[in-house]
Amino acid sequence: MTPRAWLGPGGPTHLPGQLRSAPPVGSVGTPQLGGMQPSGQAARFPASPPDSARAPPPPSRRLATTAEGHTLRMLVPALLVLFFCLRGRAGLSPHFLQQPEDLVVLLGGEARLPCALGAYWGLVQWTKDGLALGGERDLPGWSRYWISGNAASGQHNLHIKPVELEDEASYECQATQAGLRSRPAQLHVLVPPEPPQVLGGPSVSLVAGVPANLTCRSRGDARPTPELLWFRDGVRLDGATFRQTLLKEGTTGSAESILSLTPSSRDDGASFICRARSQALPAGKDTAITLSLQYPPVVTLSAEPQTVQEGEKVTFLCQATAQPPVTGYRWAKGGSPVLGARGPMLEVVADASFLTAPVSCEVSNAVGSANRSTALDVQFGPILHAKPKPLSVDVGEDASFSCVWRGNPLPRVTWTRRGDAQVLASGPTLRLPAVGPEDAGDYVCRAEPGLSGLGGGAAEARLTVNAPPVVTALPSAPAFLRGPARLQCLVFASPAPEAVVWSWDEGFLTAGSRGRFLVETFPAPEGRGGQGPGLISVLHISGTQESDFSRGFNCSARNRLGEGGTQVSLGRRDLLPTVRIVAGVATVAMTLLMVITGVALCCWHHSKASASFSKQKNLVRIPGSSDGSSSRGPEEETGSGKDQGPVVHTNHSDLVLDEEEALETKDPTNGYYKVRGVSPSTSPDSCVTCLQLKSPGVFNLP
Repeated sequence: MTPRAWLGPGGPTHLPGQLRSAPPVGSVGTPQLGGMQPSGQAARFPASPPDSARAPPPPSRRLATTAEGHTLRMLVPALLVLFFCLRGRAGLSPHFLQQPEDLVVLLGGEARLPCALGAYWGLVQWTKDGLALGGERDLPGWSRYWISGNAASGQHNLHIKPVELEDEASYECQATQAGLRSRPAQLHVLVPPEPPQVLGGPSVSLVAGVPANLTCRSRGDARPTPELLWFRDGVRLDGATFRQTLLKEGTTGSAESILSLTPSSRDDGASFICRARSQALPAGKDTAITLSLQYPPVVTLSAEPQTVQEGEKVTFLCQATAQPPVTGYRWAKGGSPVLGARGPMLEVVADASFLTAPVSCEVSNAVGSANRSTALDVQFGPILHAKPKPLSVDVGEDASFSCVWRGNPLPRVTWTRRGDAQVLASGPTLRLPAVGPEDAGDYVCRAEPGLSGLGGGAAEARLTVNAPPVVTALPSAPAFLRGPARLQCLVFASPAPEAVVWSWDEGFLTAGSRGRFLVETFPAPEGRGGQGPGLISVLHISGTQESDFSRGFNCSARNRLGEGGTQVSLGRRDLLPTVRIVAGVATVAMTLLMVITGVALCCWHHSKASASFSKQKNLVRIPGSSDGSSSRGPEEETGSGKDQGPVVHTNHSDLVLDEEEALETKDPTNGYYKVRGVSPSTSPDSCVTCLQLKSPGVFNLP
């Protein structure tokens, strides 16, 4: 429909459906008559034809017309004033019974703006942001707009359905012929929020233990801007960061909410909800996501059985949950890899080492790895872990031994002294206060076997007490006058003595020789326990004298703690006078008999010897002789029972030598002295049998 405009008293009149600016409202005495007229309805004041349609009048007529127009313009206001005065006398003046108010409506809903007039039956129209919608009830050209109510009762309500965003404006109800205008009513169109968008959803993959952000964004043109909230299991989560984007035109854009969290493996499969709500939709709309956690293995390590006896089998089971799945297992014992172990199970034979070297299982996947370890309760018998160490302390000081035994359960440890069953202490430590020389010796640390009967044993350590030397005289063999002699002493000392000194009336000697004296020192075959190393010092005397038997010889030794010594006496060995006489007579008689008999036999028969008696002579070799010379010593007779020295017996009556045999005499010294018999000569000129004693001249008797 082509809109047409007519010029009327109040201005141009538009056809229905044409959107135009509402005419300004004048004073009550000068109402504005412009407005929307129904189709086919003439204006209250007929409009003159347009100026362009008329021919220009002649000058005389132009003057008349000008005068008439001036007169007409002056009459119209007067007539209007008269009209309203007459109406005022007849009743009330036009007024608003109800005016529209601000309205909030949802997009797609229906908007109703009320308007009611009293004492007015003229044209009523609505304006939108100052533009007239028309005066007809159905508002042609506005398919979603219409006016409802009883016009005769003055009801002119504006309806809009469905409401769209373009309907958001300021609306007025105008009684154009009465010059009335309602207060502006603002129509606000609310757009409900759409379900928000969570980046990465609906399944968000995160790594356990690594801080991450969940981002939620609003969608659509929601009005007003929605509020974004986070929920988990129906509980609202605080701490989210809200951010809103502004567009260039100053209008709001999308909203964004960021939730920061550090997920754990327990959050795998957890559901989070982002809710967008606003005044348009207080309940809001939700978007749910599910967390898909990637996390390193969570390991559980068990052993069956946990308590075992040494030598029994044990099975370790390593269980793990991981996302992504497990890629490998690694076993170790005490930090050292167990070769060949690759799967979740490990079988071993338990021993004592598992008590202190735990077994660990390390499980890996693409995200990382985790390790768990466990120690077995292995019961085993005592095992010596630390032996007691030898001690050397000065006399009067304290001594302490320690001995460590390992076992499960803990073993009972006792201390004794070797050779003595008395328990001195229990436990890993033995303390001996203010030790003396009598405390020196070997101490034993003992542990009893365990419940299984295995293990146990003993370990010992020596206590050496540092004290002045202890010197003891050793038994010495009696010596013959002018014969060799030997004196001995035994020295124990810790620390070792600086020297062992032999002294007598005439002087002293520590080592080497001096005149008739010679000193030798050598280690003792076996020392006393705890008294330090032993030494044997020997004083050799060559050619004893009378004074040697009557005086004492002192053997002494010194170390840093003091001096010790002892006196050694030399015993004498003598032949009795009666024995000497008998031996002399017998010797002479025997010698004569042997000479006579020998001569007679040799002369009578050269090839046969009837009998021979030989005199035994001993051949004695002195250690250290290098020239191989020998000398004859004194003959030995049978001594008295009181003589303690070794005696060589020669019984001439028992020595019968065959002329074809050699006589060998048994060595009474067991090899220390070499004694041998010499067979008699078979020549006619030697008929006397003798015993030769090979000797350098000194008897060395033990």
